Amino acid sequence: MKRIGFLTSCLLETSLENLIRWTQGTKFDALEVAAWPSGSKRKFKGSHIDVDSLNASADRFKDLLAEKGKTISALAYYDNLLDPDAAVRDHVRSHLRKVIDAAAALNVNLVGTFVGAHPNLTPSESFREIVKELRKILSFAKDRGVRVMIENCPMTGWQKFNAPGSLAYSPELWSALFHELPFENFGLNFDPSHLFWLAIDYEKAVRDFREKIFHVHAKDCELLPEGLYRYGIYGPQLTSEPRDPGWWRYRLPGKGSIDWARFTGALHEAGFEGTLSIELEDPEWEDSEEAIKDALLRGANFLSRFWPPRDQNSTKASIP
Repeated sequence: MKRIGFLTSCLLETSLENLIRWTQGTKFDALEVAAWPSGSKRKFKGSHIDVDSLNASADRFKDLLAEKGKTISALAYYDNLLDPDAAVRDHVRSHLRKVIDAAAALNVNLVGTFVGAHPNLTPSESFREIVKELRKILSFAKDRGVRVMIENCPMTGWQKFNAPGSLAYSPELWSALFHELPFENFGLNFDPSHLFWLAIDYEKAVRDFREKIFHVHAKDCELLPEGLYRYGIYGPQLTSEPRDPGWWRYRLPGKGSIDWARFTGALHEAGFEGTLSIELEDPEWEDSEEAIKDALLRGANFLSRFWPPRDQNSTKASIP
């Protein structure tokens, strides 16, 4: 079923119950719920579901979602499966399994994650480790009726300066992963914004990987010509922020250079019937809860031109 949703990590201080209620009267039918552990040091994170104590609240969430006519499109926990610290790596593995169990308890059949990378290994060596880790995770998820999807963000500079921090960002890597791990419950949380700045044809990628697109992150991207002139494609080399690209930035859908009519048209042709989930990382809309909600409403209204919401008669949001 075609739905419009958003990743809840942009509203960390608002409870899941209040987020569900806030979506009433908007174009949002779905929430992609952040499920990081409390105390996570990731910049973009959130703990809208406590997977350590979900048994006490799972029925309450399901009842509220049913009452409001909403759904959870996926649980989100994006971290590095190859952390060089063994204790941290074990914690990531353990928490991801808890997120998968939580998804099963909530009747949600999608969990999103990163594959990561090891800063002290070559890409080929990291890839072999990723395959080992994912094989165990996918088997665990399959036994619980849950699908696992990886987002195609390079996470440049996350593990090592100027190097990809998650090795699942390109058709080369997807093909290799799906070849090594031919699990039916393994696919993509497809984000066109990353492909755009990497100069990868996102329409062709939709066509080529149509059977592996489980969920879509709706995020736009804008190129910054002055930054490209100053830094080139490798970005700033003398900055104190190792992950500042300098020559591009993420934007709200409709504010960048993604051709949403062509992109959603490709999704339609590919037979995708799932959720477009806004992942809000636009620096112009991060100042306050009010600004973030304003941005989400604008993004949903924009996307609804191409991806009709479930209830065509739902009350229109007040933002054009």
